[in-house]
Amino acid sequence: MNAKFFTGVLLLGALALPLANLSARNSGAAKQQAATAASDSQVQDQDIALLRQDIRGKKKQLVAANLNLTPDEATKFWPVYDQYTDDLVKINDQKYALIKTYANDWGSITEPQATDLITKAIGVDVQVSQLRLRYIPIFNKVLSGKKTASFFQIDRRIQGMIDLQLMGAIPLVQSQK
Repeated sequence: MNAKFFTGVLLLGALALPLANLSARNSGAAKQQAATAASDSQVQDQDIALLRQDIRGKKKQLVAANLNLTPDEATKFWPVYDQYTDDLVKINDQKYALIKTYANDWGSITEPQATDLITKAIGVDVQVSQLRLRYIPIFNKVLSGKKTASFFQIDRRIQGMIDLQLMGAIPLVQSQK
């Protein structure tokens, strides 16, 4: 990978940070301001939607800069990539809904809620892995095996960096002492 990849990933990680601040914005003080919580939630939903759209655009630029497609490959690849991204967004909608739920309930999560949240979060991870497995032969129809492997390496690295930034900024579930 080249410097463009790492610079782009750092940019994506910086974009992910405002998402992680959901729990900070919704802890203690926000719970005391129940009257503004609904409007804050709508603003956060809009912020998240715009942020996710921006991340998808930056991610596409990173893939383009690092996959080195020929013009013929690009013509075939980008429609498949767009469909893959659409399918991935649907799965990630669940991830961001879980983050929002966690942020809204942070500090008062019950044992059953904690188990439910982590079970659903791992289920999202499984769905993403299943999606990637399903798309390997689809990408192999438009790219060589090596370029397909490179694409998934790039995709996983970008997502890993975003997840690292996001998860690093979300506080742990509060356990009883």
